[in-house]
Amino acid sequence: MSHRLIKLLSIALGNALVAVAVTFFIVPHGLVLGGSTGISLVITHLAPLPLSLVVLAVNGVLFLLGALILGRHFAASTIFSTIAYPLAMSVLETLPFGHLTDEPMLAAVCAGALMGAGTGLILRAGGSSGGSDVIALIAHKYLHANVSALLWAIDVCVIACQLPFSNFEQVLLGVLALTLLTIVMNRVMVMGRSQVQLLIFSTEHEAIRENILREQDAGVTVIPIEQGYTRQEGRALLSVIPRRKLWTIREMITSVDPTAFWVISEVSEMRERQLRRRA
Repeated sequence: MSHRLIKLLSIALGNALVAVAVTFFIVPHGLVLGGSTGISLVITHLAPLPLSLVVLAVNGVLFLLGALILGRHFAASTIFSTIAYPLAMSVLETLPFGHLTDEPMLAAVCAGALMGAGTGLILRAGGSSGGSDVIALIAHKYLHANVSALLWAIDVCVIACQLPFSNFEQVLLGVLALTLLTIVMNRVMVMGRSQVQLLIFSTEHEAIRENILREQDAGVTVIPIEQGYTRQEGRALLSVIPRRKLWTIREMITSVDPTAFWVISEVSEMRERQLRRRA
């Protein structure tokens, strides 16, 4: 399967997950929502139109505006989601499910998780959900303001427009869903790429280096260091490893040098390169 086809399938699945969240969890419980879907929800409160049709119209207008002002690259990355998202919603609206839970809290959690997973898949594949992002990017182009701050400001305005149609509980649950969306989206975007960085300080650095390279089949970098108190020169080892190897390597370090000092930290993403080892 080609890399391009995998990307398209990922974007399609992402839009389907967002459509499920909105159709089966957000709309039945009247939860507030930001972005172009939130704008569409305001319109449907004022005019009895199918939400999928309104989303298509709103995204279409924003897409054309973005294509004219932001150029071809933006249009190419956005056009698929502009069509796929409302199309998935229109299909889901015909299903006789109504809503999948009677608990508003559970609906907010499911909606946030699904929207976060869907948006993460779209962004991970290099796509764009379009929508209110267009407004933020246009404002950034002319005002040079921070895009994240602009997106938050737009979402606050969109949510404020839904207040006359929502009660306090629906607003709180909507904010909960948006918070979960951000958390899950960030996790999905680095899913499968997360590694652990191990920084090792030891007088037995050569033995530890050899073990990491030959026994653990992991890469390691030797860094010249100078101790801050004694001003003594030495070597530190830096290794980025899969999480499953962490315990084994820690046990090995302790057995080689019980006085060794190490620091463990998260690595969100790592680009590997193939190295040929000398015999």
